[in-house]
Amino acid sequence: MVVKVFVVDDSAVVRQALAHMLAGNPEVELIGSAPNPLLAMAAIRKNPPDVLLLDIEMPGMDGLTFLRQIMAGTPIPTVICSTLSTEGSKVALDALSAGAVAVLAKPKLGLKQHLDDSRHEMIQTLKSAARSRPRARGATPSIAARPLQTGATGLDLGFCQNTIQIRAPVLSGVHAFAMNKPVVIGSSTGGTQALELVLTSLPSDAPGIAITQHMPEKFTAMYAQRLNGICAMNVREAKDGDRLERGVALIAPGGRHMQLQKMNGQYHVKVLDGPPVNRHKPSVDVLFKSAAECAGRDALGIIMTGMGDDGARGMKTMHDLGARCIAQNEETCVVFGMPKEAIKLMAVDDILPLESIARAILQFDSRA
Repeated sequence: MVVKVFVVDDSAVVRQALAHMLAGNPEVELIGSAPNPLLAMAAIRKNPPDVLLLDIEMPGMDGLTFLRQIMAGTPIPTVICSTLSTEGSKVALDALSAGAVAVLAKPKLGLKQHLDDSRHEMIQTLKSAARSRPRARGATPSIAARPLQTGATGLDLGFCQNTIQIRAPVLSGVHAFAMNKPVVIGSSTGGTQALELVLTSLPSDAPGIAITQHMPEKFTAMYAQRLNGICAMNVREAKDGDRLERGVALIAPGGRHMQLQKMNGQYHVKVLDGPPVNRHKPSVDVLFKSAAECAGRDALGIIMTGMGDDGARGMKTMHDLGARCIAQNEETCVVFGMPKEAIKLMAVDDILPLESIARAILQFDSRA
């Protein structure tokens, strides 16, 4: 399959450099380019591309506004290529939240050399993006930021005006202290939106969650801060030695691995340097294998949307040691790579749609 790419960037130098880079690859075809979204819209309506390569800062209409318009109608897999991403900016996170498949850095200086050096990464990202299935904004019910809690046993999913509210059982202080079963989650492409949906569905006394989301340095702190503002749980970027306690979700820092450890009956995270694993740092496999070793059958592992196979072998280790293991289903994944690989290894107990994962976490937590 030849991937058809359309470039939207106001810089003629950038458009020319990208055309030169893509011209030599038989797997990718540049079908057109435009200096702004207004001209791009007419072109892609006539000849829809497989992937949109989009800048952010442009005259007339910025790339983020254009992306939201695209995702509100007929979504096109979109890769952001912008200098804004170099600083881990809020705008780049907004783009991921709006439905972008990936964000690539574009330097202000030395562009041609950078594109030559990152040619392989660019081609692989475009090919993976072409296999993704972005969902139209509004296609997934929104999630209440403050989940309702009741004293009832079991869980009730209430649907009202296209909003899901999860009513979770209230746990007594003694019961909550006695239960110490960690949840570990791994995700990549499409994971920023998927994690938001899951975490905003959980109550403030949900079990502690350790998360590895493939994300560059400087992005994770801002991403965690954003989630913390809309979640009932306390969400933050992990620091070495942080305790994984009830009501807390810890996100592995970009550029660092994160492991789970158990000391004196309590779970903590270890944040460490080291080489990439499965080409990623942080790596989901690193987190999952550590959870298998220190928590065994007391852990719940969840592998969600993402390209590649990071996390599959770690989940297999968790499964073999008795942990409960869940994979997000193909229909709700932006990219079904990571869950698919875990399923192929027979490392999964359940395959669930994204909208059911928060409920599965609370059901696991309620078991004796």
